[in-house]
Amino acid sequence: VMVDVLVVGGGNAALCAALMAREAGASVLLLEAAPREWRGGNSQHTRNLRCMHDAPQDVLVEAYPEEEYWQDLLKVTGGQTNEYLARLVIRESSTCRDWMRRHGVNFQPPLSGALHVARTNAFFMGGGKALVNAYYRSAEALGVQIRYDAPVEALELQDGRFIAARIGAERIEARACVLAAGGFESNREWLREAWGQNERGEWPADNFLIRGTRFNQGVLLKFMLDAGADRIGDPSQSHCVAIDARAPLYDGGICTRIDCVSLGVVVNRDAQRFYDEGEDFWPKRYAIWGRLTAMQPGQIAYSIIDAKAIGRFMPPVFPGVKADTLPELATQLGLDPVAFERTVRDYNQACRVGKFDHTALDDCHTEGLTPAKTHWARPLDTAPFYGYALRPGITFTYLGLKVDETAAVRFGDVPSDNLFVAGEMMAGNVLGKGYTAGVGMSIGTAFGRIAGTRAAAAARLAHSEGARHAAA
Repeated sequence: VMVDVLVVGGGNAALCAALMAREAGASVLLLEAAPREWRGGNSQHTRNLRCMHDAPQDVLVEAYPEEEYWQDLLKVTGGQTNEYLARLVIRESSTCRDWMRRHGVNFQPPLSGALHVARTNAFFMGGGKALVNAYYRSAEALGVQIRYDAPVEALELQDGRFIAARIGAERIEARACVLAAGGFESNREWLREAWGQNERGEWPADNFLIRGTRFNQGVLLKFMLDAGADRIGDPSQSHCVAIDARAPLYDGGICTRIDCVSLGVVVNRDAQRFYDEGEDFWPKRYAIWGRLTAMQPGQIAYSIIDAKAIGRFMPPVFPGVKADTLPELATQLGLDPVAFERTVRDYNQACRVGKFDHTALDDCHTEGLTPAKTHWARPLDTAPFYGYALRPGITFTYLGLKVDETAAVRFGDVPSDNLFVAGEMMAGNVLGKGYTAGVGMSIGTAFGRIAGTRAAAAARLAHSEGARHAAA
C-alpha cells in the first residue's frame, strides 16, 4: 500500500514532521539511516530550545520578546538571514512547547552553569536524547512506521514532484515527502573540498572534529543540489565550535566544549593571542571560536586560565593541563615558554580591572593591546594555571535548500507541490553564518512542523485527485 507521507531522516525536524503529518490523518513512514541505538542524528546531543516569550513561562524567567530575539539573530548572522523566515521561526518558538509536552518532552530550569540562558532557552529534561526518545515513542504509539538502517541514496523526481525514494535496489513510493536528513558535516571529503587549502598549504578540514553524528554524510543534500534544487548558503559556513582537542572524531557532543575562553586568554601555536576573548556573552560567541581556531596555523589554539576562573564555567569532560608556573604550563602544552610568558605579561600589564562581573558586560578591559580584550579582562597571576588545547568542532553545515514559509523544495524558484524540507537541510535560510544557543532546534521544530502539515495536505490532495481519475 502506498504511504501518504515519507519522512527521510530521524532527528528532531524529521520527528516533528512525522508527528504533525500523522496528527493530520496521513499514513507516515520514517526512514532513519542510523541503527536504532544511534537514532536521532545531532538532536540527541542538543540541550535546549531558544524561545520567544512575553512574560515568565514555567521554566523561562522574565521575558524574551520577538524583537530582542530577532536582534540577537541579526547580530550573530551579520545580516545573513531571511528576516521573514527568521521571524516565523521566532514566533513558532513561542507556541510549540505545549505540543512538545503532549508528545512527552519535558522541560527543566537550567543548571547553575547555564543560568545566563535561563531567560532565553528552555532546557529539555534529560537533554536531546530524552527528547528524541519521547518523539519516537509518541510516533510509534500514533502508528508512524519507522525503519532503521535505512539510508536513502536517491530520489525519483518528475517535474519537481517527488515520486519515490531508493534504498539500494528497493523503491519506496509516497504521495508526499519530507527531507530532514541533516547536512554534510560527517562527510570529511566534502568538508575538505569546501574549506580547500589555505595560504600555508594546509587543508584545514583535515584537523576538524565532528561534534555530532557520523551519519550526516550529505547524500540527499548532494543529490538534491545535483538535481537542480535551489540552494542557499556557503559550503564552508557551519556551526563550528572550539572543542577539546582530545575529543573523539564523532559524537563528542556538548561535554567536549571548552567554556572558559572569556575568563582568560586564547593563544595559537606561536603563543600569540588572535581575537577578543571578551567580546560578548558566551552563548552569543561560543560558535565563532571554532572558525577562528580553523584559521590559525595547524588549526589549533590554547585556552589559558588561572585559579581565579575555576568554578565560574561548566567544567569539560577532560581535566585541563595544570602547572604552578607559566613556563611550565607552556612546556606541557608544547608552546615556546619565552613567547608564551611575553604574551601573558603583555596582557597582564594591559589589564584595567574595574568591577569584575561575569554575568554582565563589565568594565574589566585591556588598554594599548592588540587584539584588545573588551570585558572580563583580569591578569593571569594566580597559580595554578590551566590550559586546554582546542580544535574546530563541526556541529552542522549551513549549505542547504532554499525555501519559503511553506518549506517546499524549489526548482528554478518554483515550489514543488509534494516535496518539503526541514532541519539542517534548510537551516541556512535563517543561519547564513554565526549561531546563538538553541536556535538550531527552533528552526528544526518550526520547519519540521510546517513540512509535516504541508506534506499531509499534499498527500490528501493527491489522494482525492487519484480517486477522481479512477472514477473518470
